[in-house]
Amino acid sequence: MAEPDLTLHPHVGSPVRAKVGVTGIVQGVGFRPFIYRLARENGLAGFVSNTSAGVDLEVEGRPTAVDRFLDQLQTMAPPLSRIRRVGVAWLEPRGDREFIISQSRAAAARTVLISPDVAVCDQCLMEMRDKSNRRFGYPFINCTDCGPRYTIIKDIPYDRDKTTMAEFILCPDCAREYHDPANRRFHAQPNACWVCGPQVILLDAQGRSWAEDDPIKAAAAHLAAGAILAIKGLGGFHLAVDGANGPAVAELRRRKHREEKPLALMVKDLAAITALAQVSPPEAAQLTSPRRPIVLLRKRADAPIAAEVAPGNQFFGVMLPYAPLHYRLFDAGLFTALVMTSGNLSEEPIVIDNAEALARLSRIADFFLVHNRDIYLRTDDSVMRWLDDRPRLIRRSRGFAPQPVFLKPHLRPILGYGAEKKNTVCLASGENAFLSQHVGDLENLETLDYLSLTVDHLKRIMSIEPEIVAHDLHPDYLSTKYALTLTGVTLVGVQHHHAHILSCLAEHGLEERVIGVALDGTGYGTDGRLWGAEVLVVNKGDFSRAAQFAYLPLPGGEVAIREPWRMAVSLLNHTYGPESIPFDLPVTQHVPESKIRFILQMMARQVNSPLVSSCGRLFDGVASLIGLRHDAAYEGQAAIELEMIAATDGAALNDGYPMTWTYESSHRIVDLKQLTAALVADVRQGVTPDVISSRFHAGLIRLFTGLCIEVAEETGIQTVVLSGGVFMNAIILTGLTASLNQAGFTVYSNQEVPTNDGGIALGQVLAAHYLTQ
Repeated sequence: MAEPDLTLHPHVGSPVRAKVGVTGIVQGVGFRPFIYRLARENGLAGFVSNTSAGVDLEVEGRPTAVDRFLDQLQTMAPPLSRIRRVGVAWLEPRGDREFIISQSRAAAARTVLISPDVAVCDQCLMEMRDKSNRRFGYPFINCTDCGPRYTIIKDIPYDRDKTTMAEFILCPDCAREYHDPANRRFHAQPNACWVCGPQVILLDAQGRSWAEDDPIKAAAAHLAAGAILAIKGLGGFHLAVDGANGPAVAELRRRKHREEKPLALMVKDLAAITALAQVSPPEAAQLTSPRRPIVLLRKRADAPIAAEVAPGNQFFGVMLPYAPLHYRLFDAGLFTALVMTSGNLSEEPIVIDNAEALARLSRIADFFLVHNRDIYLRTDDSVMRWLDDRPRLIRRSRGFAPQPVFLKPHLRPILGYGAEKKNTVCLASGENAFLSQHVGDLENLETLDYLSLTVDHLKRIMSIEPEIVAHDLHPDYLSTKYALTLTGVTLVGVQHHHAHILSCLAEHGLEERVIGVALDGTGYGTDGRLWGAEVLVVNKGDFSRAAQFAYLPLPGGEVAIREPWRMAVSLLNHTYGPESIPFDLPVTQHVPESKIRFILQMMARQVNSPLVSSCGRLFDGVASLIGLRHDAAYEGQAAIELEMIAATDGAALNDGYPMTWTYESSHRIVDLKQLTAALVADVRQGVTPDVISSRFHAGLIRLFTGLCIEVAEETGIQTVVLSGGVFMNAIILTGLTASLNQAGFTVYSNQEVPTNDGGIALGQVLAAHYLTQ
């Protein structure tokens, strides 16, 4: 609840008038009709209006009634609202006799907070399934408590003419609801019905319409028969197949060129989810929340789901239906789980336009279930995992964006352009930092165009024109190159791992000096090398490097990320030397000796072998050394599978591999020779991969605990911040947190701001603020 700025009126008994300004997420969530009903229930006169700053209202009446109203305004607010601040000033009574909802007004400062898209509410769902209701079966039913918001807004104030619903003229019945303050659909901007609203049609891959009385029921029949469908949803298209149909899932993978990366599932209801995965009460709460994220759930051995959905993984990514259209598909009763993966070609943004879908997805989908409500801004599904008694967002998008992160310091207008992978952008001003929806990997022009569109849209709906632009130090990132073309702004380069730590500080409202442990794949360092296993001492805009892994060559550069065996060879070369490489290991037996010799020559001659200090790349090398994964079909696959196989018995977890450090120059260097030699010895002795994985994880936990203890002894800092993609690993996150807590540290880690590169933009904004003060 917001901290109200309330000064009780000086009057006793006689009528009083209060002017109230409310900021936060208070538009598009039924806030004005809520105020209208509340004022009438308390016998108050006055008005309420949307402004570009939030909601303004004046109430007049008996002092006790006004006091009660001001209290209920916060304690009884609509479920989707989020009040940030309430300001009250006392005016002279005007003698108003009624309470009205007045026309939206512009305000000098446009700081309104836009609601994310949210799942259809229970009341709308009940009406959609009621044969006597005029909206029976209508796949776009919504009200002020549910439905699309962010994806249809073009500008603010949030009124119908500024959304993609502008072209749909309300029929008399919908118009009565829209204009009735006592109705649940009062000023519900997407309000519509069969008569006046968007409609669904079913097309084949050539774009020909199938004249079906019920295209949704026909689409469900095609899915049940094994067809692949492209389905237009709230924030873009999904590619869907029956999740229990192995051949259909395999065919989807073949057509989309997505060989092994896990596919998301949409499941009929919570009861059906419990039949295929283990669900804790907190996970169930996330699944059923209006945000409806994809939640990673541990598989059941007898799950009635095709093995092709998530091979080599102990988890399913599962979500419940969130759009009325989804419920209509499941109501056909022909399946309980659908694969619902992003409707795009590899590495491209999710498709949102009907014509674009036919052009880009016709070689993948057999049929297209489309509609004529335009999506203004694409938004992927959010993904989360419940870890250490907290939600951990892996991808922050639908249901969360553009809800702000509230900052402790007051910022000038700043824009952070994020990283190359899992890109998001962040636009901040004052105490609000608006982290965008997931943009994706910036590897092509289409995604760069989407980045530009997202920035322009955020600037417009938040009315923020940045004075400062923050970017990553990596000169080859497209986000960096794009930022450097801008003129008329102050440009600030921010080190990647510094930004990781600051993203966590921003989320938790911290400004103190901390020890930051930043573990990820790679990020450009201040020395021009690739970092990724860093212990930093961070003091707002300043940081120093306290520890790192010893630099090793990354033979082939980016290619080594797709071929983990290259990092395994680099570790062996570092440990044994090029003339003593052991050729009795899984990796050296898998890769031809001639190829290994060639890689050794590359490293010796320093050809396309940048130096790297990276925990993520260490995971790759270890996975290959033990024969688990020599080639990766998707980013992070080797590390994920190494986590998946780890033994959980206490003996393995307590028996970590040795990793020690020496103090060189200005900080500590962790040598990986001991680790590699001990691991190779275990492989030769026939120790199973699950035990080796556990010992590796335990060794890392012990290493970073020891490093933090030593740094704390030098600095007196007792707060540790964990951030970076490696902390998506449950063993590392929970194990290191527990170990550090036991050592007396206070530990913070990312929760609703992704710990991977999806949170980098927020850290960049905070760094730019500190660096330009």
